[in-house]
Amino acid sequence: MATANLSLYDSESIPDASPFKFGIVVSEWNPDITQNLFDGARATLLEHGAKDENILSIKVPGSFELINGCKQLLINKELDALIAIGNVIKGETEHFTFVCEGVTQGIKDLNLKYDTPTIFCVLTDHTRQQSIDRSGGKHGNKGIECAVAAIKMAALNSSL
Repeated sequence: MATANLSLYDSESIPDASPFKFGIVVSEWNPDITQNLFDGARATLLEHGAKDENILSIKVPGSFELINGCKQLLINKELDALIAIGNVIKGETEHFTFVCEGVTQGIKDLNLKYDTPTIFCVLTDHTRQQSIDRSGGKHGNKGIECAVAAIKMAALNSSL
């Protein structure tokens, strides 16, 4: 269980993002949560040198649709890294489990099929408060963490 802000990192250790193009696919479900994640990711990319015109974002209806949205960007756009942003909160049915497993496997499959890294930024929490805490609350903002991962993976791929 997280007990601190997990989004703290050494900004000096992050590669320059200016040469890279990034995609961000954002679920419209739980928009207050996903918007906070998007804002954190975008601000972090810009902070590390990404050019505004090199950050492409699209919205999809829900977390399950992230897979297809990401696939479309991977096929149709030249990107160095992609971030899939969503939020699934456990309810009273098994829907939570099916969506979480499907999205996780789908994004894993995109990473195996395409050379462009797709970063998993999907909060899968038991309560709304847990999602709030991880999208800019007391545990930081997972969007920031995923943007850092996207920059590092873009730099790694370009070095190989």
